[in-house]
Amino acid sequence: MRFDHGSVGCAVVAAGVVSIDRPRPAAVGDAAEFWAWMRVGEFRLQRCDACGRFRHPPQPSCTSCGSHARSWQSSDGLGEVWTTTTIHPPVLAAFADRVPYRAIVVRLDEGLFVVTNPVDDVDLPIGTRVELVLDPIDADLVLPFARASTSKK
Repeated sequence: MRFDHGSVGCAVVAAGVVSIDRPRPAAVGDAAEFWAWMRVGEFRLQRCDACGRFRHPPQPSCTSCGSHARSWQSSDGLGEVWTTTTIHPPVLAAFADRVPYRAIVVRLDEGLFVVTNPVDDVDLPIGTRVELVLDPIDADLVLPFARASTSKK
């Protein structure tokens, strides 16, 4: 998966970089490597080298076998909408100008769940096949957004 410079309806695009003031994810520990991959335009998932199970969010050891051996595998970001909701006030001040907006949980084909927003805040009903697209919020933050996909599982 690589950068998609399409519009993101909930933000202002200037010179190809989206600039909004919102809380930032904590890029510490194992999550730091996840966010580093995102910054270079790659959606990667942590995978246990011992049992092969994927895990997200990233963590130091496998919840299945306890191994600390892990690597990062590229993902195509394909999955389906598992659930969806519309966010209404009250919200954090950083999101006040966006409400109401949609949030969705995507079950990736790898079996993991990712919480995100749909591109352009379109309605993506439960069960819709989606693909994650990476959008640069600023020079240090890239976030995944979901859009409908014609791919089959």
